[in-house]
Amino acid sequence: MASKAVEKRQQAAPAKVDPRDEPSAEWGWHGGFPKGARIAGWVTVVVLLAMIYNNHENNTENVWLVGIAAGIVIGLLLDIRKKRTAWRR
Repeated sequence: MASKAVEKRQQAAPAKVDPRDEPSAEWGWHGGFPKGARIAGWVTVVVLLAMIYNNHENNTENVWLVGIAAGIVIGLLLDIRKKRTAWRR
């Protein structure tokens, strides 16, 4: 027996997209590349951390590289968490 929320979701008609608002809806594609964005994020983190092994005169560059990489990792982990709990809504 399905809950009321699941039944309501199944009965609801999918929302129509107005082609004037989003021209890509005219030719059938409407969306993003979530998997590609996640892969690009992890590749970016690896590249930023690989840049640490360079000829630096001081560690200021390293602090920025690690800080930006950590920010991207936090964003990616929050995205994984959001994706994992999206079915609960």
